[in-house]
Amino acid sequence: MTNIVVPQLGESVVEARVARWLKKEGERVEVGEPVVELETEKIDLEVPADKAGVIASISRQEGTDVKIGELLGTIDDSAATPEAPPAKPAAAKAANGGGAPAAPAPLDTKATPTAKRIAKEHDVKLDSVQGSGAAGRVMKQDVQNAIAPPVSPAARTAPTPAPPSVPAAPRPAGDRGETRQRMSKRRATIARRLVEAQRTAAMLTTFNEADMTALMALRERRKEDFKKQHGVGLGIASFFVKASVAALRAFPQINAEIQGDEIVTKHYYDIGMAVGAEGGLVVPVIRDADTRSFAGIELAIRDFAQRAKDGTLTLEDLTGGTFTITNGGVFGSLLSTPILNPPQVGILGLHKIADRAVALNGQVVIRPMMYLALSYDHRIVDGREAVQFLVKVKEFIEDPSLLLIES
Repeated sequence: MTNIVVPQLGESVVEARVARWLKKEGERVEVGEPVVELETEKIDLEVPADKAGVIASISRQEGTDVKIGELLGTIDDSAATPEAPPAKPAAAKAANGGGAPAAPAPLDTKATPTAKRIAKEHDVKLDSVQGSGAAGRVMKQDVQNAIAPPVSPAARTAPTPAPPSVPAAPRPAGDRGETRQRMSKRRATIARRLVEAQRTAAMLTTFNEADMTALMALRERRKEDFKKQHGVGLGIASFFVKASVAALRAFPQINAEIQGDEIVTKHYYDIGMAVGAEGGLVVPVIRDADTRSFAGIELAIRDFAQRAKDGTLTLEDLTGGTFTITNGGVFGSLLSTPILNPPQVGILGLHKIADRAVALNGQVVIRPMMYLALSYDHRIVDGREAVQFLVKVKEFIEDPSLLLIES
């Protein structure tokens, strides 16, 4: 008998929730075949079978919270090599040289749990879906495209008649219904960690604004050549990663954390980039960002965004990080106060680029401006250092050529 246990879940993750059993008691599994899906605060992951056999028991039902090493179920591995079933007449005939050989059983299509669930809900056959994931794995978006193929550019630009206006049905008198839904593991952890960050850290936020004129002009000049050479667009995120690394070098205490009564300063720069994903915000980490080119950073960000959408980020992608950047501007935010991502002591908030009237050389001009916000832990970062850090970032963004000298 082989136990199915909760595996190691990654740095600082000690608990998970049984999301779905992919096999039922009595069903056969092969080595490496996923048997149960766990939901953690960071990602959903599949637990594979260590041995082939039959699911003998399920100890933890769906929706149950479990800890690392706890028993989830058992596999009867004595059934690992079942006897072959008696040959059917057609198969026997083929074996004796008569007729065509029997067609092999179709292989199980490899797909993410979410892709399988959506395919089942919409009666889509996975073996007919072209997978875009690693080794042809079928992703959520592949199934969604099979259900409703993407609209072509021509169709997208064609005029569409406006549908007739249909008034919403009035709410019946006295109808004051409510719905209740259990928090996902990720959402519950986000809630707990955000409150914890505000309770345990002496968190303050300082603000500044950056004139994006020079950066946007540089992007406009170089974007075509950059994409041809590297196969990825030149966004603003890579500039802010580079500017943050350069500013962290100047103010190393913002690239640190508190452990007990010690300050641990990091001499490497693993920059977390907050990404909105189904179920909540995740923060994949660009390792050794100081050693990466603009193209390397842009490729990493694009990869993270796609895998967050597909639900294929790994625990390794989400662990660690010495400093975080979050961009509420992509959702239209003009100004915000980002909350620290413990145990980090600094987080940079980016916002919407908006044309504003500013005073320049005694004249009022219109410039594309962005508000910047730095939230920091006042226990080890003084206000002066936080303000100077943000001014440093502003200088790099307003004169990107400085990044060639100091980043």
